[in-house]
Amino acid sequence: MTTSHASHASHAAHDAAAHDSAHGSPRSYAIGFALSLVLTFASFGAVMSGELPPGMGLPVIVGLCVAQLLVQLSFFLHLGIGKGQRSNSAIFACTFGLIVIVVAGSLWVMHNADTNMMPTQMTIERARAKD
Repeated sequence: MTTSHASHASHAAHDAAAHDSAHGSPRSYAIGFALSLVLTFASFGAVMSGELPPGMGLPVIVGLCVAQLLVQLSFFLHLGIGKGQRSNSAIFACTFGLIVIVVAGSLWVMHNADTNMMPTQMTIERARAKD
């Protein structure tokens, strides 16, 4: 085998190993699945048990929701801060930012439209009198 073929074979083996590690192993999928189940059952249990003090239900559920989101992003979508994953994570962060901007802008527009439109309890005659 020539030097170029050996070098090419070495790069191919390295790329295959990097590809497999970037996409996870059955063990990492099992860990992610187990963590997702635990977080799902914790959310369900927190609501159904009635043990949470009043006013704490929503913060607990939101916290468990964010934890499950992070588990699924890292174990199933393989988003992280590793060298091969930075571009995917950056694209995800930009997409998330755009979604936040669109949702926040839509809520702002709907709130302003609701605030500035004629109230339902006002009659047409009263509204015309204010002109």
